[in-house]
Amino acid sequence: MHTTSRGKKVVSKREAEVDGVPPGSIRLASPYDADARWAAKGEELFWLGYKVHLTETCHAPAEAEAEAGDADTTAHAVVPNLITDVMTTHAAVPDVKATAAIQQRLTGHQVKPGEHYLDSGYPSADLIHEAAGQGITMVTPALLDHSPQAKAEAGFAKSAFTVDWNTRQIRCPTGQMSNGWFPVTQHSKDAIVVQFSRACCHACPVQQQCTASRRGVRMLTLRPRELHETLERARAAQKSDDFKERYKLRAGVEGTINQALDVAGIRWARYRGLPKVRLQHAFSATAINIVRLDAYWSGHPLDRNRTSRLTRLSYQLAG
Repeated sequence: MHTTSRGKKVVSKREAEVDGVPPGSIRLASPYDADARWAAKGEELFWLGYKVHLTETCHAPAEAEAEAGDADTTAHAVVPNLITDVMTTHAAVPDVKATAAIQQRLTGHQVKPGEHYLDSGYPSADLIHEAAGQGITMVTPALLDHSPQAKAEAGFAKSAFTVDWNTRQIRCPTGQMSNGWFPVTQHSKDAIVVQFSRACCHACPVQQQCTASRRGVRMLTLRPRELHETLERARAAQKSDDFKERYKLRAGVEGTINQALDVAGIRWARYRGLPKVRLQHAFSATAINIVRLDAYWSGHPLDRNRTSRLTRLSYQLAG
């Protein structure tokens, strides 16, 4: 649909050669399910359908034992991790688009996390900053610098430059100051493009280590100050041993995903249409919670350590 010069909306046929292929988010992918979409992960995994995001409680071992207390008759009882939110979208929705909605749902259900552990597909500088303002600490690998210099681990990456927000200038590793500071909007987000002068960069003895642009001038793109500093703090924190130790807690959700695949068959959509698939996923998560609660109340908590089938068989024979 497009609007004519007179303001009238007209439906017209899309021409692939002129208009290109429509985005995956709106392109019909199946004649049987109008809500299903194609998605890819890596170079080998492709699927048609939906995507589910599972959120569960998590406890450090010491916290779990303290919550279990002495009232339980079994000394080895462990507080079960329970699924607190299930969000289903069509497959073409990026993970980062689900983060804010999941946190809003958790807050609405009165289970707002103090610390929210996520993988690297969910964060952005905006999301980390906004979550912190709501009392949620996102423990997640922040997106790294994707400049050619950072990817090649050679030359001067963005972290080698010093930003002076008061004078609105950047100092390069050789001590030269930028001469252009331009607030812009990129992908519907505020950003700042910083540029060094041509004379400065062309006379620099290490120009080849700094830029490969045809103009021979280095340009940097920054987020507004608060977001830039939030991202820098997150990148610095994730290099610490403390972060790496804390982030190990997130590995537990991988076991939950495997349990959802093995027990509830969540990989296959039993119904057509997003509303029905959402209901299927909600029922699947409920079933997993019931299995975990039954194991906890009956004094047989689920083993959180992966064991091979041969090992489990040997235990059965020994019993």
